[in-house]
Amino acid sequence: MPPHTEGYTILKMKRVGICGTDFHSFKGVQPYFSYPRILGHELAAEIFATDRTDFKKGELVTIIPYFHCGNCIACRNGKTNCCVSLKVCGVHIDGGMASYFSVPSYSLVHAEGLNPDQLALVEPFAIGAHAIRKACIKENEFVLISGAGPIGLALAGFANIAGARVIITDINKRRLEFCKNNWGVEYTLDAGNSDIREQLMSITNGDMPSVVIDATGNQKAINNLFQYMSHGAKYILVGLQKEMISFSHPEFHKREATLMSSRNATREDFEFVIECIKKGKINYKAYITHHIPFSEVKNKFENLMNPAEGNIKAIVEME
Repeated sequence: MPPHTEGYTILKMKRVGICGTDFHSFKGVQPYFSYPRILGHELAAEIFATDRTDFKKGELVTIIPYFHCGNCIACRNGKTNCCVSLKVCGVHIDGGMASYFSVPSYSLVHAEGLNPDQLALVEPFAIGAHAIRKACIKENEFVLISGAGPIGLALAGFANIAGARVIITDINKRRLEFCKNNWGVEYTLDAGNSDIREQLMSITNGDMPSVVIDATGNQKAINNLFQYMSHGAKYILVGLQKEMISFSHPEFHKREATLMSSRNATREDFEFVIECIKKGKINYKAYITHHIPFSEVKNKFENLMNPAEGNIKAIVEME
C-alpha cells in the first residue's frame, strides 16, 4: 500500500475501465508513453484515507485522472486538461490497476449516487462531452463522427444530447449495428465504401456536415475527413496518432474552416456526465460488454482487441 502523504488520498480500487489508450499502449503505438507502466485511468474506488474534509473514508468516488500543476498558462486559464506539465495516470505515470492507489486529493469527484460500473464510465464519457461542448453544436446540426469505438460512441451520445443529427462511420459492421440499434445514431456509414462523400451529400441535402470529429486516431482517416467538411465547418481531433496531418490549404481556407483538438476533459465535463447518467440520458448498460475479474486480465486482455470479441467497454473488477 502506498504511504498516505499530505495532499494525497489513498483509494481502494473497485473498477477500472479498459480503453483504447490501454490497447495502444499494449501494442507500443501510444504517444507520451514509457515502459514499464501500470495502466488504468477510468476508475471507481472507495476512499481508504484522505485529507479532504468534504470526503470521508469508505465513500465511493471517481477521479479526474489528468494531474495538473495549477500554475502554467493553461491551468491559470481553467484549461487543466491541457496543463503544460500534465501527468495522466496510466499514461505518463502509473495508473489505478492496483489494489490501492494514491492520487492528488484535488482530483476526487463525488459519486452522487452512481454505482461503481457507472463511475468507471464517467471519464471516457467526459472525453466525448468535452469535445461536443467545444463544438458548440446547434439543434439539428449534422455531426459526422469517424470511429465507432468507445470514444466515438461517447461523442455520439453527447452529440445526441446536444440535439445533433449524428452520422457515424466505421469499418466494423458490428459496431455500426450497435450504433443503430442501441445508441440512437440516426445514420451509420461503412467507411470501407467508396461513395462516402455521395452518401453524406445525400444525407445533408448537399451541405455536408458542419461538425466533423475524428475518434479513430488513424492517420489516413484523419486526412480523409477534411474532404467531408461543409463550408464554415469545424473539424475536431479527438483521436491521437504520431504522424503529420496533411490537407489542401486552399480547400480548407475557402471554407473558412476551424481545426481544433480536444484533449481530456475538465471538472465541468465530469459533473455534466454524472448528471446525464443520473437522468438516464446515456445507455450505460449497453456500453459495457465485458466484466473481467482482475485475476483474469493477464489472460484476456489481448483477446479484447479482436473485433470478433465484440468488445466495446471492458470493466475490470478489482475485488
